[in-house]
Amino acid sequence: MKIFTVDAFTEVPFHGNPAGVCLLEDRQDDTWLGSVAAEMNLSETAFVLRAGKGWRLRWFTPTTEVPLCGHATLSAAHVLREVGTVSDADTIQFFTDSGELRARFDGDWIELDFPARPAEECAIPSHLESILGTHAITGTATDEEHLVVELESARVLRALSPDYTEMLQLPESGVILTSPSDDDSYDFLSRFFAPKIGINEDPVTGVGHCYLTPYWSERLGKKEFVAYQASARGGAVRCALRGERVHLSGKAVTIFSATLHA
Repeated sequence: MKIFTVDAFTEVPFHGNPAGVCLLEDRQDDTWLGSVAAEMNLSETAFVLRAGKGWRLRWFTPTTEVPLCGHATLSAAHVLREVGTVSDADTIQFFTDSGELRARFDGDWIELDFPARPAEECAIPSHLESILGTHAITGTATDEEHLVVELESARVLRALSPDYTEMLQLPESGVILTSPSDDDSYDFLSRFFAPKIGINEDPVTGVGHCYLTPYWSERLGKKEFVAYQASARGGAVRCALRGERVHLSGKAVTIFSATLHA
């Protein structure tokens, strides 16, 4: 089987968010899929298997399967085009545990059609300031999976070094930090932390922008954004709110391809 590493939400090698993409020839059991993901040791590895006119898609971190992943989906679409299985004119159907997802091509950009994840406004958890090491929290919202935390400035966002051990005590599996941008090229910035699923800080997170797009749409009164995830690797995401869906666009670059023998 062919397996790839792709840097997503960037056109510059060794930036953005690296994902594994494995093109399956037939079904494999969950233990094998988890072992390959652990061997790849990336935040997520996507497993793609032909299913009728579309593709069955699953995502694994080095420790667990996740229900939705943006950058690995972008990487999977990029690989399918690069190996010639789909063309620029095709819309790809991915069948996943989060429902049907679609990807289409716009030049070098790949647009993903994902579910919007609006979170409910909530009170600041009592120990959140100590976990993040800052009092500069201006707003929070949450659902059962993710906590969205708005900070007062990009400077605070960039400087944060949270306590990952204490973050494990939060009920949510992921913490999304965001702030207004300090760069006119972008509408807002973010960082994403998920130590509960084995990812202390994710470089660029598609799913995070399923929350951030409706959040900033309400805050700024518009529906289209250019966002930047301010991790060490960094990456840009174009976001558009379309009813109950979010369209996320990014670029990708293949770092290596190999043959999987196991």
